[in-house]
Parts: sequence; C-alpha cells; structure tokens
Amino acid sequence: MSSNNNSKQPVVPSAREAMDKFKMEAAQQVGVNLKKGYNGDLTSREAGSVGGQMVKKMIEAYESGMQ
Repeated sequence: MSSNNNSKQPVVPSAREAMDKFKMEAAQQVGVNLKKGYNGDLTSREAGSVGGQMVKKMIEAYESGMQ
C-alpha cells in the first residue's frame, strides 16, 4: 500500500455521492450555479463561497453534536 495520501478516491466509496450532494446544497445556499461534472469556469470567489459554506455547515453539525 502506498503512503501517498493525495488520492482523490474516498476511503468510503459511497462517500463521494454524499459529498457531491452536500456540495450542491452548499452551492445553492450561497447562490452559486454549480453543475455536475466540470466546474472550472467558476470564479475563485464562487468556489470559495461554496467551500466556506461547506465548512460552516460541518462546524455547525459538530457543535450541535457536542451538546
């Protein structure tokens, strides 16, 4: 087994579908038109907004689990 952790393959194969759904929901919440497949035409601001929304939701889920 290789020690290279840069693989885009998820540890749990079914996680890819869940992450794609999560990403689409985050994009919709911040008003970014994300499509399935290639999204290289997004601006850095749009991509950052989607990523930031995903992190925000993950932190909220973690914090609500701590209570």
